[in-house]
Amino acid sequence: MNRLTELMQGFVEKGPAGCACSVSKEGELLYQDYAGYANLERREPITEDTVYRIFSMTKVVTCAAALILYERGRFLLNDPLHEYLPEFKNPEVFVPDSLEALSTVEAKRPIRVKDLFAMTSGLTYGGERTETERRVKLWLEGSRQRAEKLDARSLSRALAAIPLAFEPGTRWQYGFSHDVLGALIEVISGRTLGQFMQEEIFGPLGMKDTSFKLTAETQGRLCTHYNRAEDGTLTPSTQFDEPYGPDSRFESGGAGLLSTIGDYSRFAQMLALGGEWNGERILSSGTVRLMAANQLSPVQLQDYNWSYLEGFGYGLGVRTLMDPAAAGSNASVGEFGWSGLAGTWVMIDPKEKLSAVYMQQMLPNFEAVHQPRLRNVIYGALQ
Repeated sequence: MNRLTELMQGFVEKGPAGCACSVSKEGELLYQDYAGYANLERREPITEDTVYRIFSMTKVVTCAAALILYERGRFLLNDPLHEYLPEFKNPEVFVPDSLEALSTVEAKRPIRVKDLFAMTSGLTYGGERTETERRVKLWLEGSRQRAEKLDARSLSRALAAIPLAFEPGTRWQYGFSHDVLGALIEVISGRTLGQFMQEEIFGPLGMKDTSFKLTAETQGRLCTHYNRAEDGTLTPSTQFDEPYGPDSRFESGGAGLLSTIGDYSRFAQMLALGGEWNGERILSSGTVRLMAANQLSPVQLQDYNWSYLEGFGYGLGVRTLMDPAAAGSNASVGEFGWSGLAGTWVMIDPKEKLSAVYMQQMLPNFEAVHQPRLRNVIYGALQ
């Protein structure tokens, strides 16, 4: 695994101020090392206790949390979403009319719970590509201007009032689906998303530094986020930090968690071991297999077209390796995981009982450069 250290040192020379990587197999830590700095200006090194904004790696935790309720019979994947979140009853969909203008029609079928997991709901993030994205963007901007204190339910209701980008179940689009899944968890469990995760996942796995909020103690261990210019200059930024403050009510199931390399490694190894870690059973092995199974049809896979994920499908909130030849990967079929906005990454392989976690905090995140190389070096080090 010494090649991993060399690889990370190379990353730091060209990109992030610092990074960390951990590899576990069959319940044992095989490798953990760090390169560079958590704060470049103060020359504070990355350590085991450094706290990171994991952004969309939150999605894997949210989907695992929802699957705990699935195993308890609290919902079925094919249930209509409006049975639990009534604001989604009779959703509208944007469609082009004969004059190439947009109109709306009632969806042909309801959004199903599975559509949230698989990003086939028609919900989007804010953007400019579609009218749905533009409406979401305008609503988010207006909410910020009004200084509204968002929570999962208010976001869910706002999204439900915006027509969908496509008929539920017909296409794939990355968006707020897992934030709405967080609202579903809150309604079904009667707990906040943070409470549910703490009691059902973080507490049992000993993930003491994973939460939606910074404390006085973890604030001092938060890795600085850097924006990288084309010439390699790194500028510190606090642009993403407001949601972690004491006044924020929003626990984002799609992007809101803070964690450490050690904490998230325990979570990843739990999934790699079929849902159990250190005697704590979180999910059954069958449910983990379901999570990692591709959920997309050939038509939907055409939308899931990120170039560095060629050869991968999409499961219940995770990428999943279907075709190693197309991916150019030496990993096992069924290797799964996800990544985060600032370059964090998790890899889970139940076949090898192997997991790996990589942490950094930089934009642009260089994920298409870093993540395939990390995977190749890790598998190349196995016997």
